[in-house]
Amino acid sequence: MSDVDMRVVKELENKAVDIRKMLIDYVQNVGVAHLGGPMSATDMAVALYYHYMNWDPKDYKAKDRDRFILSKGHNADLFYNIFCDMGLFTREEIFSEYNKLHGRFGQHPNRMYLPMFEVSAGSLGHGLSLATGYALGARASGDNYRVFCMTGDGELDEGSNWEALMLAAHRKLGNLVLIVDKNQIMGTGPTEEVMALGNLTDKLTSFGWDVINIKDGNDMLQVCETLENLPEPDCHAKRKPIAIISNTIKGAGVDFMTGTPSWHLGSVDDELGVKAYASIEAFRKYTKE
Repeated sequence: MSDVDMRVVKELENKAVDIRKMLIDYVQNVGVAHLGGPMSATDMAVALYYHYMNWDPKDYKAKDRDRFILSKGHNADLFYNIFCDMGLFTREEIFSEYNKLHGRFGQHPNRMYLPMFEVSAGSLGHGLSLATGYALGARASGDNYRVFCMTGDGELDEGSNWEALMLAAHRKLGNLVLIVDKNQIMGTGPTEEVMALGNLTDKLTSFGWDVINIKDGNDMLQVCETLENLPEPDCHAKRKPIAIISNTIKGAGVDFMTGTPSWHLGSVDDELGVKAYASIEAFRKYTKE
């Protein structure tokens, strides 16, 4: 029996549906954007920002806020839409500035223009090192915020991640949570063909991390059960850092995008937009009428 309030699960699933639809409308307005990765990460991002993180859009610089480090910066499109939904800027602002010279909204986030992002991102493999530094900083200052870092599975090809994994385990940073959006597809092909990760659970465990596997990271109940049961943040607790392997589907929610690298970056015309909306509605698990 789950200890998660199903009202929360349903509210978050409804929000995930809204955000996926916003992504489709968004790409129809900006022309070309990353879609496959944002769709796979939507459920986790929605659960964190709308319920499980200590993060207030009206005070996103609060000293005690949880920090979320987006390492897979090409998922910025997802977070533009989440922050827009939270009222931090308008869709018209995004559409008029996206990929424009001096515009605030690019295919990767720039914190100079958008301070609600904790870091600028784009070059893969940097986020976990930064998150480890944030977690160490919290311990030094005595602040009990939690640091979340989201990477892609393909991004783990970057060696800098493994240096950070070793350091975080060595320092026993119990206030650090790594989320691997394991959708098994990179922009150039299946991750196991490009650079096989093998048994990621065993690898992360051997590096000194506690590992949690979400069987279906696009199932809001499973996502909520995982986040609900994380230990309370304690900057001084010297315990193993936590890695969540969220097994997702590239393009999740849109049937013609799923499981293919061709929708890593793409555009959607009106006909495909209608199909995408219908598919997103059918993707519901807990809020079907």
